[in-house]
Amino acid sequence: MVVHPSFPVKTVPEFIAFAKANQRKVNMASAGIGTPSHMSGELFKTMAGIDMAHVPYRGAAPALVDLLGGQVQIFFSSLPSSTAYIRTGDLRALGVTTITRSQTLPDVPPIGDFLPGYEASGITGFGAPKGTPADIIETLNKEVNTGLADPKIKTRLAELGATALPGSPVDFGKLIADETEKWGKVVKSVGIKRG
Repeated sequence: MVVHPSFPVKTVPEFIAFAKANQRKVNMASAGIGTPSHMSGELFKTMAGIDMAHVPYRGAAPALVDLLGGQVQIFFSSLPSSTAYIRTGDLRALGVTTITRSQTLPDVPPIGDFLPGYEASGITGFGAPKGTPADIIETLNKEVNTGLADPKIKTRLAELGATALPGSPVDFGKLIADETEKWGKVVKSVGIKRG
């Protein structure tokens, strides 16, 4: 959750108070309708009880350019695309969307510290076609978990603002089901339709 440095807030609670006092006057950039940046912002709006004007762009790069130029006030950007601008002071980070602090920006608190239950993380995983034999699934899962335990891979993931989540195929299936339900509710509450 990043803002232009001229924006008059420095914390998530200050942002919420400002947005409540200025309903629909804060412009929230996104990388496009239904993208992670859009959905993260919509979840934030719902949980904070605020209304911001959604400004969808054709990708994260043009959204970031307009945020840097001050045309929009907030963007739920990915860490890899915004970290350099945060470090130079060209953007101000108010919070990360993960449950815990990021190793990339350890001084930036999770939004969930101020909005209990808020969490918006991208998930990358491995899948196999339905009907893949159980022994192959087990072997793949073991090798993926071994890779995720490698210190070099952990370090590289941390540099990208990611965290490894080793586990079983059942764990991953539950995570997918839970996330599908969570984001399905956001899609319905916002009224996003297929284009």
